Amino acid sequence: MRKMLLALFALVFMAGLVVAVEVTVVSYDKEKKELKVKEGDKENTYKITDKTKFTVLLKDEAKESNYDTFEKRVTNPKAKNVKLDITTDGGNVTEVKWKAGGGKGK
Repeated sequence: MRKMLLALFALVFMAGLVVAVEVTVVSYDKEKKELKVKEGDKENTYKITDKTKFTVLLKDEAKESNYDTFEKRVTNPKAKNVKLDITTDGGNVTEVKWKAGGGKGK
């Protein structure tokens, strides 16, 4: 019984380390690959790594994307209040999802 409770506790603890949340992009530093976002009233900075996964959400499917498309989206001066769904682990972003604009996705 004790082993089962410890296993359940470990599972819940590990699930709590990875957080998925919708954020608004404040800025992006290409050189450092740092994404500054606003979560509610709080601003946080996260690091984009080589292991970060990028996904575009289309009407009826999710399509894998790449870093270049992500960079264009967050650095576009015409885009205001860019919203992303990010999954973080510590100070790193593990996954980024966004809705395709105009029904298109790369």
